[in-house]
Amino acid sequence: MMRPTDLTLAEGLEALDKREISAVELTQAFLEAIERLNPRLNAYITVTGEKALADAAASDARRAKGEARALDGIPLGIKDLFCTEGTRTTAGSNILGGFVPPYESTVSANLKRDGAVFLGKLNLDEFAMGSSNQTSAFGAVENPWSRANDPDRRLVPGGSSGGSAAAVAARLAMGATATDTGGSIRQPAAFCGITGIKPTYGRCSRWGIVAFASSLDQAGPVARTVEDNAILLRSMAGHDPKDSTSANLPVPDFRAAVGRGVKGLRIGVPAEYRLDGLAPEIAALWDQGLEWLRAEGAEIVPISLPHAKYALPTYYVVAPAEASSNLARYDGVRFGLRENGSDLKDLYERTRARGFGAEVRRRIMIGTYVLSAGYYDAYYLKAQKVRALIRRDFEEAWGKVDAIVTPATPSAAFAMDEKQDDPVTMYLNDVFTVTANLAGLPGLAVPAGLDGQGLPLGLQVIGRAFDEETVFAVGGAIERAAGFTASPQVMA
Repeated sequence: MMRPTDLTLAEGLEALDKREISAVELTQAFLEAIERLNPRLNAYITVTGEKALADAAASDARRAKGEARALDGIPLGIKDLFCTEGTRTTAGSNILGGFVPPYESTVSANLKRDGAVFLGKLNLDEFAMGSSNQTSAFGAVENPWSRANDPDRRLVPGGSSGGSAAAVAARLAMGATATDTGGSIRQPAAFCGITGIKPTYGRCSRWGIVAFASSLDQAGPVARTVEDNAILLRSMAGHDPKDSTSANLPVPDFRAAVGRGVKGLRIGVPAEYRLDGLAPEIAALWDQGLEWLRAEGAEIVPISLPHAKYALPTYYVVAPAEASSNLARYDGVRFGLRENGSDLKDLYERTRARGFGAEVRRRIMIGTYVLSAGYYDAYYLKAQKVRALIRRDFEEAWGKVDAIVTPATPSAAFAMDEKQDDPVTMYLNDVFTVTANLAGLPGLAVPAGLDGQGLPLGLQVIGRAFDEETVFAVGGAIERAAGFTASPQVMA
């Protein structure tokens, strides 16, 4: 058998079922890999080794009794935005540096219910605000990939779920939870050469996830393959009465959809995504992906999403506005960091100045500004109207096509020192992904090739609301045609 850490999640389940490896042995292999590589990659903020081994032993006992569950014994990482009972949850911020939740998020509870083993809490941009995982109060995460002509230059893993993507790519977890507000699953997945899906808004409960922008946030998995994502999503998803936005719909067998093919499907290609200055390698990969699908029996259909060009500015009005409201709860009074002051106002100011990083403060100020008297109508209300138009564009497109295929990102992973001083340039990393969040649609990133420097490039599949099955079918077809087997230079 191959090294335990090289197994995909599906292969891990099969090996456990066949008693080729125990859950304890599998977990121990990942913990040893974390011990070796995490000091460099900084993917984990908190490692829960003892608890993981105890849970793995319990999993082995269940399997011995013939009571194995859907994910029994599978070692996962949990993005440090998901509250985990008894385990520190920081959201990558100083203001929550010592917060230990007395409750479990619904998504992580669902994974525990199905027998998953939690290795620890994964690093992220502070409060999930970022596209590079450089805004974390616990230090930047390093992408395990490197450029062929400059192997010593450290690259970003993408954000905000950079720790999740880097850990899976480097074989420090079989899969991981992540969240996506404007591309925070799909962009890091593409940068790290793995697969990640943002499900339909409402498919996974948001209860117990530290909020960024409540009308946009959605939990989803990252893993090495489309099939692994489908397995994880089935466990993560489901109706939750504690979340008023949770969809009361049955959870399909996503795994069964991965191999069903694309024959007869109509695949949309939005003209507006052919941006001026789009990197030739990205454009060529996009064309190649469409040819793969055509060869498998799909019909390629040109479509228009005329308001897509307004998606990025719309997102950067709506998301900071919601963030400024959600983050008002961090006041130094009820939980988290507290800096004493001469009066209540001084306590608030001192706590937030020390607790929040620069990017979070920037977005709170933008959000407060667009919600303020005199600017609400000009910015926030107008952004909501444009958001409705973006959603309508997609609804019209679904009359012509079954899924849409686009690039996942406008470039491969960039170096840590290349864009950090220009927030606008950094925000442009979300140009292909934010539309799915604004419209509440599922989006999947699949690695499909390498650029000239040997870095992974991904394609994105967008589908109808609550039609993740078609998204997985198209993603599975791209994955099989691409035959992507490249590995990062740094891995267990």
